[in-house]
Amino acid sequence: MGKKIAIYGAGTIGACQATLTSGNGYSTVVIGHSEEGLSRCRNTMLQNWNNLIAQKLATAANRRAAMDLVTITNDVSALRDCDIVFEAVSEDVNIKQRVYSIITEVCGRDIIVVSTTSSIDAAILAEKIENPARFLIAHPFQPVHMLPLVEVVRHTETSEETLNQVCTLLKDLNRQVVMLNSSVPGFLVNRFAQALFRESIYLIEQGITTAADIDRAIKYAVGMRYASIGLLEYYDAVGFELERAIALNVYPDLCDTKSIQKTTLVGIASGRTGQKAGQGLYDWSEKDEDDFRYRKQAPYFEGVRQWQTPAHIWSRKDGKYGEQQLENHLPALWYAVLL
Repeated sequence: MGKKIAIYGAGTIGACQATLTSGNGYSTVVIGHSEEGLSRCRNTMLQNWNNLIAQKLATAANRRAAMDLVTITNDVSALRDCDIVFEAVSEDVNIKQRVYSIITEVCGRDIIVVSTTSSIDAAILAEKIENPARFLIAHPFQPVHMLPLVEVVRHTETSEETLNQVCTLLKDLNRQVVMLNSSVPGFLVNRFAQALFRESIYLIEQGITTAADIDRAIKYAVGMRYASIGLLEYYDAVGFELERAIALNVYPDLCDTKSIQKTTLVGIASGRTGQKAGQGLYDWSEKDEDDFRYRKQAPYFEGVRQWQTPAHIWSRKDGKYGEQQLENHLPALWYAVLL
C-alpha cells in the first residue's frame, strides 16, 4: 500500500505540493481553515494543471484523474490514516505549534511531520512538537510542483529513521535534496539570494546601474553559467590564486550593511512594494503578467518533458490501477512525488 499524504495549509505552497502529490497518484488531503481558502487552493491546482496542459505536458484526463485523488477540506479528521503530514501554514511559530498539536491529536505522536518553512530555525520548531524525533524541515521552492530542489534541515533530535524515510522518498521521487545538519537563517538558497539582493540594491542606490541591467547581467551570465555547472565547481575551475586576487579587490567594496536598505523602506512607506502593488523596482503595468508567469516556469518544462510516462493512473492509496485510461503521454509528474 502506498503512502497517503496530508498537507496542512491551503495556500500557494500547499496547493502546489498537492498538485505534485496527487499528480503522481498519491491520495492527498489538504487541510485549510476557510471556505474561501479551500476554493482558492482548488483554483490554484487547476491553474497549475492548465499551465501544464498548455505546454502539452499533461492532458485534461490527467487533470481530472489527479483532482479525483484530492480531498480539500477544513475537517481535520481527514488527517486520520495519513502517513506523513506536510505543514505549510503561515511563518508564525505559535500558529505552527497549534497545527502540530492538532496533527498529534488526530494522528498520534509518531507520525512524521515535515515543515515547509523558509525561515524558522528547525530547533525552534522542534521545541513546539511532541516527540521531536519525528520532525524535520523540507523547504521546497516555487513553483513547488516543478522546481526539483528541496532543502532538508534536521535538528539534534531528528531520528535517523525520520531522516532516512523522508530523504529516501524525496530522492526516489526525483527531488534534488540538499542537507543541512542544523539551521542557519535562510538555509542555503535564501542566504545566497539575500547576498545578491543586498548588493543589487546597493548598486542601484549608488547610481551605478539599474534594476533592468542587473537583471540582464544575472540572466545572461550568472544564471546561464550556474544552470549547467556548480558555483563551487566554477570556483575550482578559476583557481584559488585568481579568486584570491579578485577577492582582494572586491571584498573591501562589497555592501556589508546589516540594516534594511533605503529603497526597501521607502517602497514600503509609499506602498510601492512590488508586483502585487503594481510598482516596485519595476512598473508592473508595463509588464505582461502572463509572460512573466510563463518565464517563471519555463526553465522546468524541459525536465518534465523528459520524465517517463506510465500508461495508466496508478493509485498509491490502494496499489491498483484506476479505471480511466490516459488520453496521451503522462509525464512522470504522476510518477514521482515531492513530499
